Amino acid sequence: MSTPKHICVYCSASRDLAPVYHEAAAVLGRLMAERGDTLVYGGGSYGLMGEVARATHAGGGRVIGIMPTFLKSQEFVFHDADEMIITTDMRERKAGMYQRADAFIALPGGIGTLEEVFEIMTLRSLNIAKHPLVLINTCGFYDPLQALLDKMNEERFLRRPVSEIFYLAADAFDALSYIDAHVELPSERASQSGA
Repeated sequence: MSTPKHICVYCSASRDLAPVYHEAAAVLGRLMAERGDTLVYGGGSYGLMGEVARATHAGGGRVIGIMPTFLKSQEFVFHDADEMIITTDMRERKAGMYQRADAFIALPGGIGTLEEVFEIMTLRSLNIAKHPLVLINTCGFYDPLQALLDKMNEERFLRRPVSEIFYLAADAFDALSYIDAHVELPSERASQSGA
């Protein structure tokens, strides 16, 4: 049995996605609930955001949503969240998600998801963020990104090898297994810093 973790999940809020993406999000949420993990995410009830939140909640897992004020009026908020934090803007939202996470998972998503993922990649490449970052590669969604980053690495645009920045997982099981092997829990961080 793994130690429960706070896992930040980045993903799409689009309602127009193929069922396979919704199922992948639901599987992740169910597994997180079974493990006793806490979902930290963007707070919405649409698309993959809603799917992973509903599945986590339905399985008895804890759900923390973080949403900026301007999106609260546009997106349908997931009202079953155990905690809903409203921020002033997107930067505060991202900071709140980062501060509460032991690990990061990205399901397929659009520009907003990529922006969040690239921020964590940047922090990891600079050795600022220690938490693992995992991209779930449903239907090969992240293959083009992997190819681009491999090219960046080959041509020496990256500070660290791609394999040290993120892990490309086949599915939710693979993603959570990787996190279990690489996460540094808050108690471990505190003991290493002498706190």
